[in-house]
Amino acid sequence: MTTTTAWRAGPYECALRTGRGPLFLRRHDGWLLPLEIERWCTAPDSADRSVLDRCRGTVLDIGCGPGRLVAALAAEGRRALGIDISPEAVTRTLRLGGSALCRSVFEPLPAEGRWDTALLIDGNVGIGGDPAALLRRLRQVLSPSGRLLAECAPVDVDECCEVRVDDGRGGRGAPFPWARVGARALSAHARSAGWHVSEQWSLEGRTFLSLVPQSSAVAGP
Repeated sequence: MTTTTAWRAGPYECALRTGRGPLFLRRHDGWLLPLEIERWCTAPDSADRSVLDRCRGTVLDIGCGPGRLVAALAAEGRRALGIDISPEAVTRTLRLGGSALCRSVFEPLPAEGRWDTALLIDGNVGIGGDPAALLRRLRQVLSPSGRLLAECAPVDVDECCEVRVDDGRGGRGAPFPWARVGARALSAHARSAGWHVSEQWSLEGRTFLSLVPQSSAVAGP
């Protein structure tokens, strides 16, 4: 089963339709990572705003989910596009007034090499289960002077594993690869993929990094 299939059916799509959890990522040993569906389906909070305030130019939100960040940027007249492999996520984003495509980041994307800002928020640095490969892909997506704003785990972890979406009530999706990385691990993966960490900040218990290509000047917040 592919990652795309895992997110397009079952518990995740149901949770997006209702805007409510519970929802988890379940590891093979039974460990559960809560997914904050209710927060994702409401307006941006102060931590989200700290990310939006750092966006420059055109913005690509990778794994946009129900679209709160894309819609907030659109409401401010900013040029933003969300991509997500879940049709329900794209539908919700469009309903909020944002622009979105049902697309994987590893598929061809509009304006490749010309985006000014890319977002990997809500754990989406885990997409594909290989942070270094994802970060290398984003060097192709962003402009040479672009920036990547990425949220990392608030604990010191560097883990790649197989997980399933689980609703805690017996509903489970197909298995797929995922990664969890803290700030130290994400910084190391970023350096190996050609990125420079220009800023790190935390707010509301969440931690973020701003990354710029190593070949470009270090950009401020």
